[in-house]
Amino acid sequence: MRVIVTGQVGMDKKGYLERTADLAGQRGERIDLYHVGDLMYSEAPDVKPGRILDLPLSRLQSLRRAAFKDVIADSAGQPNIIVNTHATFRWRHGLFSAFDFDQVKKIQPDALICLVDNIEVVFDRLNAEHTIDATLKDLMVWREEEIMATELLAQALGCGNEFYVVSRGRHAETLETCFRLVCRPQMRKVYPSFPMTHVENLPDVKAEINAFRDTIAKHFITFDPGDVDEKLLLDWGIEAAKEGKDFIEVQGGPDQEQGKVLRVSVKQILDIAGDIDGQIYMRDFKLIDQSDMIVSYVPELPGPAGGIPGLSSGVERELQHAFEHGKEVYVVWKPAKNPSPFITETATKVFKSTDEAIQHFEEAGMFHQATLFGH
Repeated sequence: MRVIVTGQVGMDKKGYLERTADLAGQRGERIDLYHVGDLMYSEAPDVKPGRILDLPLSRLQSLRRAAFKDVIADSAGQPNIIVNTHATFRWRHGLFSAFDFDQVKKIQPDALICLVDNIEVVFDRLNAEHTIDATLKDLMVWREEEIMATELLAQALGCGNEFYVVSRGRHAETLETCFRLVCRPQMRKVYPSFPMTHVENLPDVKAEINAFRDTIAKHFITFDPGDVDEKLLLDWGIEAAKEGKDFIEVQGGPDQEQGKVLRVSVKQILDIAGDIDGQIYMRDFKLIDQSDMIVSYVPELPGPAGGIPGLSSGVERELQHAFEHGKEVYVVWKPAKNPSPFITETATKVFKSTDEAIQHFEEAGMFHQATLFGH
């Protein structure tokens, strides 16, 4: 696949994509990478690292066209490529485009990916790499603009059905997802659905859910909603505000130095409360739309009157959205109590365990041959 990957500044796409290419090499595949930013710097040796966006727009455009010209010439005929670039920039010049359509079209991309990450991690990387007075709110707005511009570009290029939002991952990098989108595009794409807030203080149930997520990820391309979880950041910020704190400390991303702790402003977290909720709603539905099917895990929660279904309003809404948009809907139902008609009448099939679901998927021929051999 010939893929263009976008994402706001502060994503460190270069490191992520290089690790994806390394993974491809381990699997006997080759991905050729083109980092447009690096190519632009090579065209402008007088510009210091991290300062290229401060150049006049006319020179930026000239450097970008020179970089894309090299990509077009060098990548012609290569089957698996990733072009690392941006769709938009929100900088001192304001908001402006980061591509020229005529050149992007000549690359002949098969798919476009917009990479996203937890906003506090993006904020930390951005401020480590650049000198700019950007807030969490600025970055939330920029992320929405980047997703929308990339999707519109995909539609204009005729590959709107091959546009994907991919999360870098809160706890572990999603290199497998990115690799499979480029080198195993025939694999089924799955949205794993499960309760999150309801089980935060139930370690045994969380372990069940994590085992389900890991199992699904072994066999499919997965777009896991838990890979970006800013609801936790908001909850921590609200609690800190009640305690009169100005800052909270949170764990850095899996790509950052081990054990790195980020210091985040409580006021800035509260300023993006509406953005967090709105983007979770938008992003999760978009992840469902770009999937072939949804597989939902409903655990049994402890209760005074016995086990109760761990069916959150979010999971119910995701199942309904998937059903209404023609997706295959599968449910792993763990509670002893039978599911309601709102589950059984919209689900393609209901299973009693993850193993039962996996057996069905295998018998139905849903697994890509490479995954059966661990590749």
